[in-house]
Amino acid sequence: MCLKALKAMSVKSVIWVKGHLRLCNTMGLPAMLIKRGAEEAGSVYVKINRLDGRVLLMGPAPGPAYDERGRRRWIRLLAGGEVTEREAETYLERLRAIDPDIWIIEIEDAAGLGLLDLEGAG
Repeated sequence: MCLKALKAMSVKSVIWVKGHLRLCNTMGLPAMLIKRGAEEAGSVYVKINRLDGRVLLMGPAPGPAYDERGRRRWIRLLAGGEVTEREAETYLERLRAIDPDIWIIEIEDAAGLGLLDLEGAG
């Protein structure tokens, strides 16, 4: 698929975040906005809270924000594993210092991936 078509499929960050928060809450996964970012194209980071002191951090994959099917692309952060709440917060604070335009959402999901589509994610 050409780059022009991929750009046409992109959704503003604010719309994606609001939609995903609504989807999670509708499906019984409490989700909240932690930090509001740039409406047009701020990078979105997702903190999946396991409810036992561990979290999984997801961020934008390198390259295009969306794949050829229009799905947002994700990568697991912090070596791809679950970390403590403190480690996650330290990492997110560093991100906020580097890029004040990022979005951060938190989803409480003890076993899943916060309804993120991770097919092909790192």
